[in-house]
Amino acid sequence: MKTIAIVCGGYSREEVISLRSAEQIAQVIDKQKYETFTILINKEKWVAKIPGKDIPVAKDDFSFIMNGRKVSFDAVFMAIHGTPGEDGRLQAYFEMIGIPVTTCNVFVSALTFNKFATKLFVKEYGILTADALMFHKGKSIDIRVIAKRFGFPMFVKPNNGGSSFGVTKVKEMAQLEPAIEKAFAEDTEIIIEPFIEGGEYTCGVFKSDTETLLLPVTEIVSKTEFFDFEAKYTKGMSEEITPARLSPEKTKECQELSSKIYDMLGCNGVVRIDYLKKEDQFYFMEINTVPGMSAESIIPQQARAYGLTVTEFYTKLIEDALTRG
Repeated sequence: MKTIAIVCGGYSREEVISLRSAEQIAQVIDKQKYETFTILINKEKWVAKIPGKDIPVAKDDFSFIMNGRKVSFDAVFMAIHGTPGEDGRLQAYFEMIGIPVTTCNVFVSALTFNKFATKLFVKEYGILTADALMFHKGKSIDIRVIAKRFGFPMFVKPNNGGSSFGVTKVKEMAQLEPAIEKAFAEDTEIIIEPFIEGGEYTCGVFKSDTETLLLPVTEIVSKTEFFDFEAKYTKGMSEEITPARLSPEKTKECQELSSKIYDMLGCNGVVRIDYLKKEDQFYFMEINTVPGMSAESIIPQQARAYGLTVTEFYTKLIEDALTRG
């Protein structure tokens, strides 16, 4: 039986989502195949969450002692959204000590966590994506130039981050400076891009040495201004329709585009790619290399719609990691 670490927590406000993902993974993972331990990593501690107590995890080899037994791991099921589990930092650590992870490698994780860099990368391959500008904290920003270039509405968002923290849909000039301040409160880099009016869609892709799963597309209908944190994680604030209300032809187009992006970036494990569809064309928005795995998350929905149980799907992720390791 393989021993798997479900790693959760993180350094950002996405920790609460990470804990939900870890709880779901621990509940449905195949107990006949894997012994699992939930490992919490945050700025204060690295601990194994054992009922009734926390046991410190040694950072030199990622192990801990429980009842006289040294527990080491065959693979890591990554459930940290944001830094350090989605930006390549922990991937580098686990690569150095020889433990395979269910996510992309160091370089791809670091690249895709940077929204602006990813947009530039996919643009070189002819992928449609919204125009964007990036700004660094402490540097002057001429909001008149931005307004003239993009018009209103526009989006202001942290360049590195997720769950829509710090994102604002700006409808008029008076909202632009406060939106910039809000985004800089989350990150030292921000991006500003024009609003693209259209439907929101997202597609999951998983590939291993032996199979390719192009998951059903999900259509997102938000009851808020956009698919923000409230819409993502508050019941009833959005409708996630899987499979999406697309023609078979457009569904295939979205899946094949997602497969192309997965390959051009060199992804591993499962990723989720977000789009806006305007005038029958899909515009790449961003890629999630550690997508949510909580009970209400989109990837588990897509796996079920594909015809897999979530347990079966998680087994595929783990076995792929073990094979790559």
